[in-house]
This record gives sequence, structure tokens and C-alpha cells, in this order.
Amino acid sequence: MVAAKSPPVAPPPVAPPTLVKPPRLRPGDTVGLIEPAGFTDDGFDLDLVRETIVAMGLKPKDAPHLAQRHGYLAGKDADRAADINAFYADPSVKALFAVRGGWGCARLLPYLDFATIRAHPKLLVGFSDITALHLAFAAKAGFTTIHGPNAASSWGKLSWDAFRAVAFDAETPTFANPPGTEDRLVQRSGRIRTFRPGMARGRLLGGNLTVLAALMGTGWLPDFTGAILFIEDIDEAPYRIDRMLTQLALGGVLGKLAGVIFGQCSSCTAAGPSYGGFTLSEVLQQHLEPLGVPAFQGALFGHVANQFSLPEGVQAEMDAGAGTIRLLEAAVT
Repeated sequence: MVAAKSPPVAPPPVAPPTLVKPPRLRPGDTVGLIEPAGFTDDGFDLDLVRETIVAMGLKPKDAPHLAQRHGYLAGKDADRAADINAFYADPSVKALFAVRGGWGCARLLPYLDFATIRAHPKLLVGFSDITALHLAFAAKAGFTTIHGPNAASSWGKLSWDAFRAVAFDAETPTFANPPGTEDRLVQRSGRIRTFRPGMARGRLLGGNLTVLAALMGTGWLPDFTGAILFIEDIDEAPYRIDRMLTQLALGGVLGKLAGVIFGQCSSCTAAGPSYGGFTLSEVLQQHLEPLGVPAFQGALFGHVANQFSLPEGVQAEMDAGAGTIRLLEAAVT
């Protein structure tokens, strides 16, 4: 029996000291489509992704290994990483869009050519498992990426308007949940919960909580000192959220922060009878309120149909009482 080849084990590269802004997107730009994690099993879905990119006024370019499959992954680790490396080295490609999440981005990190990536700053767009790339890029490449919809997301008006403002127009918007439109006397949708009111400033860093917790102790995370941490998740029972936040606390991340924003946590309820258990909001309150920094729950990002585009690494201001996020600098040049 032949043993499987192990990935490279070289230490993570060191990031440059200052944040670099990639060029903004412009109509007619070519953008690369990558699948760094899970695969897409229906070719029609990829056709819709390409049509979505065209509807943005951009030109899609498939990665060489797009639509491959290796178990539950979209190809072998070295091949998926090679697609990213190639697009960063390709001057015709102006940004990279992840088609979808799933699992597998963390497996790519040792294979990424950060010397090439750092030399050619380009936006990387996506969320969920793409968090591993966002945080590694923040730590080792030193330029802005966008935690926003994946290419296969629905890209409703709110999502598209937010992304266009950040990635095309270099604006500094204030993100606030839109008012609910339910046929109810009192709205439930779009509401926020404030754990500790107040305003804070710091650089935006974050993404999927499960992915962030899995990278603790690996050397692939940025320095969270003075940052505004934004996190979200899906299909996690409250006790699992509790466990991951405990890991961030014991690892020294939570105590360094200027503020915390918890986005959407789709289907994050206890499975089966939970009499006497904690709700998600109770778990969040237990962890976030004692930090003594502004913190709130419910911002519109995560595994939802419409979401904000949050640029990693840029300076921002949060208002935990109002539930707003204001960019203090543009994400692109």
C-alpha cells in the first residue's frame, strides 16, 4: 500500500505590514471562477453562475479545474490551489469569484503561492468556507478581500447593490438591515439584538465561525488586536456555537477585540428536546457581554438570500445600538 502524499509543511509566509487595496472592478473586466472547496454537480448551475457574472457586466473565465470532482471536493487540493495561483498570476483576470463553499479551503493553504498572490492584489469574493482564504490572505497577503455572496448565490438587489458599491464604486457605505415587510403588527425579520451598546472602530475581520475556530493555532490567522470581529454560521446547535466561542476566548481572540458583530445563524437551534438548554442569543450574551465592548446580533450577512459585502481588513465603525456597520475607507483603488 502506497502512503498518500502529504502537503507541504513549510511555515506560513509573513504578511506585509500595511493593507494594500486591490484595483476596483470595472465593466468589461474578466474575472476568474474557482471552486476551492465543494463541487457543483449540475452543469446547468455553472451556466447560471456564468450568466450571473455576465449580468454584472463582467466576463467569466473558468478555472482550469472547474467542475472537477474528488470525493466531496471540487478536485484535488493541489489542482484547486493551482487554479488560484494561476489566476493571480494572470494579468487578464481582475478578480476571483468562488462559485460555492462547502469544505476544503483550509486544505489549500500550504499549496498557495503567496509570493505571487501578494505581488498581484486582486479581489477574492465569497463566504462560508471561503473564510479560510479570506483570513489567510489577511494574514499572509495583506490585501483586501470581500466577504460577500458566492457566485452561485441568488444576488438579489440588496446583495448586488452592496457589492457594487464596495467593489465597483469604491464607496464607503453604512450597512443597516432593511425594514421588515412581513404582514405583522410588529416585525420580526431584520431585527437586531444588542448585547452591549456603543460604538467601536477597528479593521473588519471575520467570516464563518466554524472555519475561524478550526484555524486557531495554525498560524494562518491575522492579528485580531483592535479588530471588529464579524461571524456567522449555519446548522450549528447552540452548544456548538458555545464551544467555538469558548475556543476563541481561550485562544485569546475575543479579549483583543474592539467590537463583535454576529450575523445570521441559519437553523442554529437545538436538535430535539432542549428544555432547560440555552438559546443561541443566550449563548452569545454569555460570551459577548462580559467582553465590555460593543456587540450585537442580527446583521445581514451569512447563509441568507441577501447579504452585505464586508471587505476584510478595512477600517470600519460599528454602532451596536443601531445595528449598523460603516466603512471608514474604500476597499479598492
